[in-house]
Amino acid sequence: MEVIDRLLRYIVVRTPSNEDNDSACPSSPDEFKLANMLADELRDLGIEDVRVSDDCFVYAKVPATPGYEDKASLGLIAHMDTVSQFCDHDITPCLHENYDGCDLPLGESGRTLTVHDFPRLAQLKGRTLLTSDGTTILGVDDKAGIAEIMTCLERVLAQQIPHGTLCIAFTPDEEIGSGVDHFDVDGFGADVAYTMDGDAEGEIQYQNFNACEADFKITGVSVHPGSAKDIMVNASLVACEINNMLPGCEIPRCTEGWEGFYHLCSINGDETATESVYIVRDFDAASFEARKATLRHIAKTLNEKWGAGTVELTIKDEYQNMENVIEGVPHTIAYAKEACERAGLAWAVTPIRGGTDGCQLSFRGLPCPNLGTGGDGYHGPYEHATVEGMNAATDMLVELVKVYAEKN
Repeated sequence: MEVIDRLLRYIVVRTPSNEDNDSACPSSPDEFKLANMLADELRDLGIEDVRVSDDCFVYAKVPATPGYEDKASLGLIAHMDTVSQFCDHDITPCLHENYDGCDLPLGESGRTLTVHDFPRLAQLKGRTLLTSDGTTILGVDDKAGIAEIMTCLERVLAQQIPHGTLCIAFTPDEEIGSGVDHFDVDGFGADVAYTMDGDAEGEIQYQNFNACEADFKITGVSVHPGSAKDIMVNASLVACEINNMLPGCEIPRCTEGWEGFYHLCSINGDETATESVYIVRDFDAASFEARKATLRHIAKTLNEKWGAGTVELTIKDEYQNMENVIEGVPHTIAYAKEACERAGLAWAVTPIRGGTDGCQLSFRGLPCPNLGTGGDGYHGPYEHATVEGMNAATDMLVELVKVYAEKN
C-alpha cells in the first residue's frame, strides 16, 4: 500500500487530544480507535509481537534478520493524536494534482493557502498537494509519520531487507505533552530511536527549546470608579503592564530559527482578579534562565509599585533541550544524514521550535532525534503535505534501516 493511501485512511479517524483531561491517558477515548486499527495493520504485515497498552500505546517489535542480532535495535515512533483546534467535525482531505505553486483556495471555507504565509509552497509546484477543505486540520501531524513508518515496514519485510531489531511505537497525547510520561522505555527495547514528527522531508532535528510555563495571578483593589482616586488597582491593567514590560519583538510572530520568545497564551479576569499565562522558550540554557529572571523581576517590581501580594508568579519547567543528550550519540545524526543522501534527499539540520516526544524520551535514556515527514502548516486549517514529500521521507526511512544494519 502506498503512503498516501494509508494516510487517507488515518486522517479521517479524528483523534484530538484533550488538554482539559491531561491527567488521564489517553486524554480522549477516540485515540483507541486509531490505535486498534494500527495494531491490526501491523499484524496484517506479519508482525507477531504487537500490543496495545491500557494507556493507548501501540508497541510492535520485528526480530532481527538472522545474523544481524548484534546490530543496534532501531526504534521508530510517531504520535496518533492531533490538536483539538479545528477538529470538531469530519475531516475532508483534498488532493490537488499538479499543484501550480500559487495561492490555493481551500474549498468553500473562505480560507486561502498562500505563498506569502507558506513560502515553501512555491517549491512544491508540479507535485500532488494534500490539504483539508479549510474547515478542519488535516492531521498529517503526525499521521504522515505513522503512514511512513508503516510503509517502510511493509517494504523492509516484503523485500526481505536485512535489518537489526526494529521497535515500533505509536503514542497518544503528544500534543498536550503528557502521553510520553507513560511510555514503556524498557519494554520498547530500542537502543536509539527517531520520531517521525518533523516538517519538510530531509529535516533532521535534535535541538529543541528549553521550556517553561509562567502563570501570573493578579489581585486588584476594586472600588466604585467614581471614588477610585488613589485607591483602585485594576488587575486587568496590571496584566497589561506585565505584558508591556516584556520585549515586544520577542514573540513567536517575530522570531525564527534558534531565537527564543515569550508567548502570551491567555488572559482572563476583570479589575478584581486577572490571570495571564505565558509559555517561555529558549534554546540556550543561560538565556532561558535569564528569561525566567526577567519574569521574576517584573513580578517584584509591580509588587513594589502596587503593593505586596498584587502579583503572584508561578513558573513551571516543562522540558529541556535534548541536544545535551544527542551530542553523546553523534552517530544518530550521521546515520540520518547518510540515509538522506542514499535516498537522493538533501538533508538539513533545523531546530525544533516546539515540543516532541523525542525530547522527553532522550532524557529518559532513549536518544531520539526527530525527522521530517513532508508536511507543513501544522495545528490549523492550512496544514498540508505532498505525496512526493511523504514518499521521499519513506525512502529515507528504508535507507535508515539499511544503514543501521550495515554499521557496527
